[in-house]
This record gives sequence, structure tokens and C-alpha cells, in this order.
Amino acid sequence: MKGSAEIICVGSELLLGDIVNTNAQFLAQELAQLGISHYYQTVVGDNPLRIQRAVAIACERSRLLLFTGGLGPTPDDLTHETLADFFDAPLAERPAVIADIQQKYERRGRTMAASNRKQALLPEGADILPNPAGSAPGIIWEPRPGLVLMTFPGVPKEMHVMWQTTAVPYLQSEGWAADPIYSRTLKFWGIGESDLAEQVNHLFDRDNPTVAPYASQGTVKLRISARAASEAAAIALIEPVADEILKLAPAPYYGSDDDTLASVVGDRLRQTGQTLAVAESCTGGGLGHMLTAVAGSSTYFMGGIISYDNAVKIGLLGVSPSVLDTQGAVSAPVAEQMATGVRARLGTDWGVGITGVAGPGGGTPEKPVGLVYVGIAGPKGQVSSQAYRFGNLRGRDWIRHLSCCSALDLLRRSL
Repeated sequence: MKGSAEIICVGSELLLGDIVNTNAQFLAQELAQLGISHYYQTVVGDNPLRIQRAVAIACERSRLLLFTGGLGPTPDDLTHETLADFFDAPLAERPAVIADIQQKYERRGRTMAASNRKQALLPEGADILPNPAGSAPGIIWEPRPGLVLMTFPGVPKEMHVMWQTTAVPYLQSEGWAADPIYSRTLKFWGIGESDLAEQVNHLFDRDNPTVAPYASQGTVKLRISARAASEAAAIALIEPVADEILKLAPAPYYGSDDDTLASVVGDRLRQTGQTLAVAESCTGGGLGHMLTAVAGSSTYFMGGIISYDNAVKIGLLGVSPSVLDTQGAVSAPVAEQMATGVRARLGTDWGVGITGVAGPGGGTPEKPVGLVYVGIAGPKGQVSSQAYRFGNLRGRDWIRHLSCCSALDLLRRSL
């Protein structure tokens, strides 16, 4: 292994938050698969001076610099000319690049614009990194002994193709790759990150595999990463650690890696041949959306009723008017009757009902914003409910998201 890599993403649109930087995520994951150490990422705007400052810092701490963005034909696409200036190398027009761009335009029945010639100006001594999916080529360049630069367009689909077809074979053939890193991510719901960390903190000082906690959208995750010569060898390192974690926190654990609460619930319903219907008030169809985002959900999810108004709760779900009068729409009995009603109405094995105060208004001291009830009705006539108090710190959409996920988790545990 020759050294560590650094990712430098060029584009003012990234700094302004206009687009999400998925390129850095992709490259980070790919570097881990190749076993190339990666300690730094930089985002810099379309400014030559600031790009050069970023390059100067990166050259001091990394040996492989991966650039995305700034390879287009417009005046603010500055990556190649800025790198050439920094390393004191002249730009030279590459006839092969111009011919490639012209052919691509001709195949689409278009004429290449004069501005596209700029994309053929590359530093002398740099090898072309072909772009089969677009017009802007990248470069593979060793401007100094032991320092390698690769540049890619900011368009993700173009960058992905260039990485797989040219960059990966190059890095493997040049001895950059080492034992790859394999990871498994365990996912938990209904437990705080700090609470879970306390239960497994004796595992955090391990070297191989390592264990790291983090949280995303209410899910708490533990990533177990092992460096090994093969996937089988990595699994042998990861399995005992995963088993120990699951013995310590079995109930909140719901799945691994690409699993979601909705996919896990769907798998259990499919395995038992059971069906599900949902009745939603404050979530306005969000739970149904999560369920139907899973491919094949039509085999177990029959549908839902958005009963936002009390008249719909009464007329379609059979919720008792007297219960609504005495307990209010946001209450355990109403959530349970919604679950029971939608189960009966749609003829399913399971029913889920959600009612709550999503805000920003409508809360009272007794029923504040963030109070949500989830009801579950099962195939054996069992009915139960759970109250959640999500607070109002992160707004309406956050409350609705937590409500849907908590309903799925409650159903998962019931199943």
C-alpha cells in the first residue's frame, strides 16, 4: 500500500447546499473496499486560489488525491487549469479528446459547441482518464514522485463509470490496494445512542474489528468494520462481535445494513402469510408511503385510510363518537379503534392506527405537540396501544417521521 487518499470536491453549489455531495460518499465507500486508507475530505468552491490552498494542504498529508467537479466547459470549471498552474505544468490540447467529444455530439445529432474545446486542455504529462458516459475526461497524473492525482466530473453517473472502468484497475495494478475493509451495520430503534453506547462501550477500543456508533433519522447504528484479505475472513472477525452486541440489546435491534423498519415488517408478514392495513391521522399517509416503498409490498399491504377528520374516523373506521367527545381524537382508545376499524374494513390480519399532535399548533398542556398514540390490532383479537412524546424541538416533519417509524417498530415487536 502506497499511502492514504484524500477526496477534494470542487463546486460552489456544494458549499451553498444546492446539491448533496453523494460523490464523496461513493468514493469513501469505494476506497474502503480497496483497502486504501482515507482520513480527509475537503469541499472547496470554484475559486482558483482556494482550490490551490486545498491542494497544498492535501499534498502534505495524502499521497492519492481524488478530485470531483470543475471539469465542464464553462468559465467556472477550473479544476484542470488550477492544478496545472499549481504544479507549474502547461496545458496542452489533446486532439483525441476533441475527436471523442465530437463523436458523442454527432451520435446525438448535435454539433459540438466551441466551449467544449476547453475540456481537451489537460496538463502536460497527465494521462487521460476516459469518460464513456459524458464529454468531460479526467486525468491520472503524477506531478511529483509518489503523488497521484485523479480527476472526475461532478456528475455522479459519469464519475461512477470512470471510477469502475479505469480508476479501480489502475489502483489495483499500481499497488495502492491493500486488505479491504468490510463492514456490517446493526440498526436499532427505541433506544438512545448514548444508552446503547453505554451497553457496548467495552467494544469501542478494539482494533480489528472496530465498533463505532452513530445515529441517523432516529435509528441508532453500530458499524462493525474489519480489515481482512477476504470477505469470509472479515465475516469471521465480525460475527462474534455482532453476536455479543445482540445479546446485550436484543429488543431494540431490528436489522442490518440495507434493512429498514418497513422491509423487516414486510419480511415477517410475508413469511407468515399475513396482511396489514393502516389508518393514519397526523401522519397523513406517511406510514403507507414507507410500506409501499418496499418492492413486493403488495403481497401483504392491502392499503390505508387517511382519517384526518373525525367524521372520517367515525364513518369509515367506526370510531365511537362518545370516545372522541370524552377522550379526544389524540388518545389511546381512538388509536386502538382506528387500528381495529381499518383491520375490519380492509379484511386484514393486522391493523395499525396513528393519531397525534404534529404541530406546530394545536397542542395543549395536557396534550402537547409531539404527543402521538399508536394502536395495534392483531389476528387473535388482541388490541394494544403505545403513547409517544416526541417533543417539538425539530418540527412537524420530524414528529411525523418518528411516528411512522415507531408504529413500524411497535408492529415489528408485536409480530
